[in-house]
Amino acid sequence: MNTGLKITAFAAAVAATFGTAYGVGTGIDPVTDREKTPTARHGEHDDQQQKKKAGGQQPPGGLQISDGGYTLKLADPRIEADKKQQLRFTVVEDATGRNVTAYAREHDKELHLIVASRDLTTYRHLHPKRAADGTWSTPVRLPEAGGYRVFADFRPESAKKGLTLGADLGVAGTYEPKALPAHSTTAKVDGYDVTLKGGLKTGAGGDLTLSVAKNGRPVTDLQPYLGAYGHLVALRSGDLAYLHVHPNGTPGDGRTKAGPGVSFGTAAPSKGAYRLFLDFKHEGKVRTAAFTVHAGGAAEKDGGHAEPEQDGGGGHQH
Repeated sequence: MNTGLKITAFAAAVAATFGTAYGVGTGIDPVTDREKTPTARHGEHDDQQQKKKAGGQQPPGGLQISDGGYTLKLADPRIEADKKQQLRFTVVEDATGRNVTAYAREHDKELHLIVASRDLTTYRHLHPKRAADGTWSTPVRLPEAGGYRVFADFRPESAKKGLTLGADLGVAGTYEPKALPAHSTTAKVDGYDVTLKGGLKTGAGGDLTLSVAKNGRPVTDLQPYLGAYGHLVALRSGDLAYLHVHPNGTPGDGRTKAGPGVSFGTAAPSKGAYRLFLDFKHEGKVRTAAFTVHAGGAAEKDGGHAEPEQDGGGGHQH
């Protein structure tokens, strides 16, 4: 085993810039929320799905810190490992230099914040609070040191489409690199078994179905979470490109069942390895199941499954 190394903010930033993967522990940071009526974004999914079936494809997000006239700015690009701290940031309108203070609600929130380690073994889905001046903040505890990527998924009220901006975050402390978890179509989390059916395809894309079971029995009473029975985030290994993944159906539409299967439509922008994170809510609690899959070409042989661990220092955040 390699001897642990001590990183500084400068080392973390430089390594993250060159795509170096730092090892970090597994963990989840689910968020509970009062359920609300489906948002407008879900009403747009049918059109997006038709574009995909016709061969269209949304470009991956999160690769740029500035896009569409907006810039993501972290108040501090460095935090300490295994310590609960406030993560603060703003979204700035480039033309005026002012912080954005008006957002459209999508998936029941004004902004979704994803924090992932560059080796894709640690994942957080957070919902920060916005101050009147446009500053967002949320408590976060990242278990180990390394390079992380912060993704802000949002749509300014004046914009016609949503954006996903990304920024590097360095976490100081002792670290050891870890390999990407092995390819798997099954995951265990908190007593639940989640099975992935369907492949991640390039080009026109296709559907992925994730089925949830508990104690060997299919779960048929999933609860709505962010306007759907599940929320899926896909990140490409290497550059951490953020894929747009859309749920098929809406709770209460008379067609979509509350489990055990939750279906999503997506297309991979290229061949390669991807990490999928499914948030689902059952018995009042949100859990996250993680998978490693490969898009394009022959599928890799199963090499076990990833089992996200409960982060005792995290908890539900809004």
